[in-house]
Amino acid sequence: MCGDFPRSGPLMGMAAMLGRWVRQLWPFQPRPASGPRHPVAPCHVLGLAGLAALALLAMPFLLAAPAAAEPEKCPRMVAGPVLKPRVIPAAFRLAAAEGGQVRFTFVGHATFLIESPHGVTIATDYNDYVRPNIVPQIVTMNRAHDTHYTNNPDPGIAHILRGWNDDGTPPRIELTVDDVWIRNVSTNIRQGSATRYDGNSIFVFEVAGLCIAHLGHLHHILTPDHLEALGRIDVVLAPVDGSYTLDIEGMMENLKAINAPLVIPMHYFSSWGLDRFLSRLGKEYQIQRSESPSVLLARETLPRKPTVLVLPGR
Repeated sequence: MCGDFPRSGPLMGMAAMLGRWVRQLWPFQPRPASGPRHPVAPCHVLGLAGLAALALLAMPFLLAAPAAAEPEKCPRMVAGPVLKPRVIPAAFRLAAAEGGQVRFTFVGHATFLIESPHGVTIATDYNDYVRPNIVPQIVTMNRAHDTHYTNNPDPGIAHILRGWNDDGTPPRIELTVDDVWIRNVSTNIRQGSATRYDGNSIFVFEVAGLCIAHLGHLHHILTPDHLEALGRIDVVLAPVDGSYTLDIEGMMENLKAINAPLVIPMHYFSSWGLDRFLSRLGKEYQIQRSESPSVLLARETLPRKPTVLVLPGR
């Protein structure tokens, strides 16, 4: 008798069949040890052998690799095949609504309007003096001067991201809105003759696969920890005044370390100041000037050689 061992159903039918096959291939039966033993009915032997065979068949599925983790956002570049984006002469296109591309508009000073393919709008270093002509959904601010922040933001702004904490602790910012992901990397600023630690933030935006860094009012050379926290950067919005933030050589050192294919200058006070910076960058970067303050960018059309794109602002 098989007792309460199941005798029907597709699984047990397969188990019994596999059990008989296993016994034919492996007829060895262990010799009973001395002393009383509880007898095992033949159907139990067949069933257990079949189940063992099923377990062996299922093993590859049980050992299958776990589901892949979500890709890291704006990951750091690692050794491997070199990314060579397509070279398109008209890569920097005048802005027009088009899917999969990010629209940049240089409003002026350190303020850019960034528009995602899904229509999310962001204004950087939002202040009382230089503002875009729309109310953005998201604004970022820095604390160095009042041309980089405001205490009176438009009430229609949904998300206000300040790159500092009033209590001096490092700000920790991470925000996802539709197809936009934003985080910060805190840096230091001068405060008189002293240093205000974590008083500035580099904001990193991931939009349509582009990793964009707005350096804010950066006052020092970035450390390896800063660079690691930044991750891969495709477009860097860099202050190029050469005095209030960093001198030209200091900013050049940061730009080389960040290693973005595209640099868009900001935070300059005259054409002379801009040209002075471009003359230094022109030794290692291609220089392109746009007649329009707006441009469309996509990761697959980034330049092969490091390039500076100058957008006119006010």
